[in-house]
Amino acid sequence: MDFLGACVPLAKRFWVWYAQSGHAFEKDYLMFEPTSSFKENLQQLPSIDDIEKLELVDAAGNVVATIENQPGKQGSLAVYQYLLETYGALNAEAATHGLAVFAEHTEDAQNRPGAHPNIDRLFNIQSGGEALTMRIVQR
Repeated sequence: MDFLGACVPLAKRFWVWYAQSGHAFEKDYLMFEPTSSFKENLQQLPSIDDIEKLELVDAAGNVVATIENQPGKQGSLAVYQYLLETYGALNAEAATHGLAVFAEHTEDAQNRPGAHPNIDRLFNIQSGGEALTMRIVQR
């Protein structure tokens, strides 16, 4: 890994900490413009190697869903971690951006409801469903 490749993840973590500390910042710093290819978009997302799971929490503090770091879920885990780092919560704006990141899988989820529950959740929140907070459980 080159010097810049090592510094970018550290800078992103600083801005996430800075925002969570109550300071204003430009979320556009963390955001990228998704392509029409999920595979290409995944290459832009932070590593999930040190994550065990991501928990989605409702307003009452209940864990309503979990995304484990296991085959078949790792793409969703990477997207949701990115949305957490970029938006701080899973609201309508974050859901809309997440659907763009999922690229071609978003259309497949529209055509086959229930086949992609993590994308279905984004559709629900985008259309007025309850926003969720997220928390990462490290390995």
